[in-house]
Amino acid sequence: MPQELPGFYFDKERNRYFPIKGPVPGSNAPNTASHNQGPKPKPKRTNDESNLCQRKRINSSELLQFRELYGKVLILSKRKSNFQQEYQKLQASQPVAWKYQGTDCHADGALEQFHADIQTPHGQKGTNILLTGSVTGSLSLYEVVEVGEHFDQGVTCIPNRVWPLITEREGECGSASGEIRSSTEASTSLPSSISCIKRIGKHSPDTAGDGSSLQHALVTTLGSGMSGGSVYTVNLNEPLDFCLSIPINRRIFKIASLNCTIWTADCNSDGKRAVLGTNHGAALIDLESGLQSWVCRSKSDIFSQQFDQSGNIVLCGFRNGAIVEIDVRQRQRSMAQSTGLPRHRIAFASNKIREPQSRHGQSLTKQYFELKGNLKPSNAINMSSAVCSLVLLQSDDKYFLASSMDGFIKLYDRRLIDRGAVQSYKGHMNTHTHLQLGVDPSESLVMSGGEDCCVRIWSIKTGELLFGTSISDTVVSTVCWAQTGELQEYSDERHRYKGILFEQNHSWGAWLGSREGLFYMHAS
Repeated sequence: MPQELPGFYFDKERNRYFPIKGPVPGSNAPNTASHNQGPKPKPKRTNDESNLCQRKRINSSELLQFRELYGKVLILSKRKSNFQQEYQKLQASQPVAWKYQGTDCHADGALEQFHADIQTPHGQKGTNILLTGSVTGSLSLYEVVEVGEHFDQGVTCIPNRVWPLITEREGECGSASGEIRSSTEASTSLPSSISCIKRIGKHSPDTAGDGSSLQHALVTTLGSGMSGGSVYTVNLNEPLDFCLSIPINRRIFKIASLNCTIWTADCNSDGKRAVLGTNHGAALIDLESGLQSWVCRSKSDIFSQQFDQSGNIVLCGFRNGAIVEIDVRQRQRSMAQSTGLPRHRIAFASNKIREPQSRHGQSLTKQYFELKGNLKPSNAINMSSAVCSLVLLQSDDKYFLASSMDGFIKLYDRRLIDRGAVQSYKGHMNTHTHLQLGVDPSESLVMSGGEDCCVRIWSIKTGELLFGTSISDTVVSTVCWAQTGELQEYSDERHRYKGILFEQNHSWGAWLGSREGLFYMHAS
């Protein structure tokens, strides 16, 4: 007699088990109960049941019950969705946030997470580290410590829960967040504000075992009135040891200095070149030789940039609201020569200059600026204000998110530029601050801080605002989603890292930085 397995039924004719699919009860799929009793009528869905997936009214157990009754495909407000998406939205609408003591003024300029080897009293291990930069020029390293680990050396930053409040939903907040550890030698000061921190290269199966290391970080400084910005690399390949007094200065190497302001930067996929967004245009720099060349010249500052997956196109967001794709495959000009770059006139929105009224009686707003570079003017996009953040989706880089300083966040399709944005995200608050967008690894959620000190989370697909609450007394300006999944093996195959405590206990998490300090937000 075949044993009964939960979620499966046994077909006597085929002599094998099959999964039970579809709505339960009322499914037409054969199972033991249906053969004996016949199919049960499918229950009618009431209006209250149809609204079960309104995230502010239900908890996870009710959503699980909803799936058991009606299957994985859910009908919500006359649209179809699936259980996984709705459960993720539910978690995003009820997050838990922690603030770390002693981290004030450390991560309000730039923030990035890396994987690295670290030396402990019990030997080397793979772990997650945070590299943070401040607007005062401070650059710091933090180790993410699992709960239960204790060390005599170093400074441990303990988290305090800031949302939800201690008196609210105490039983639903889950376990405490882990700690982070640093030391006085793991921090240094650079000449001016840290404007960007990015990974150099990416881990891939092809490079994991060939002896090459991609554990480096790109760091840029903004520059000051006395001098321009600078480009540095930070070597994270050598094992870190917070117990020894080895200053971080020994890991920092200066690549180049420019006679202009460096607002942003990005690296191509092989880690050999970086593009810099400056107040004079876009500059390409060879990270091995330090050679620099112009790929774009403009009088409008470039506030945001990102390479596409091919490494041939750079998406640039300008102060005047234009978004332009620059092709970097053509022969570039030296920093002293840019006359050979082709000239273009690019339209952008302007609130200062208004053309005479059209025959329809509407006031038109249009202005042009000159741009030198290899590009297609027809592919340019116009946002209503300075473009402070750009994020190309890794699953399909034909789509990208853009945020402007007047509070608009939009999703664009690079193939359908003439049709405008394909999705908009409402509720963001910004007027003049350089705020960063963060996208989770599954590319389902987008997060940003606002000038009202609130952190907001939207569904990328639907544009729905899932969460919006103040967790800090200052503006949250930097966002870095915690990585999940398993690292590729290091070259000596000594370690295989399978995620830190945060990813093990929570389905998603993100690091946030403000002048008040470092925060960690995760699913409840």
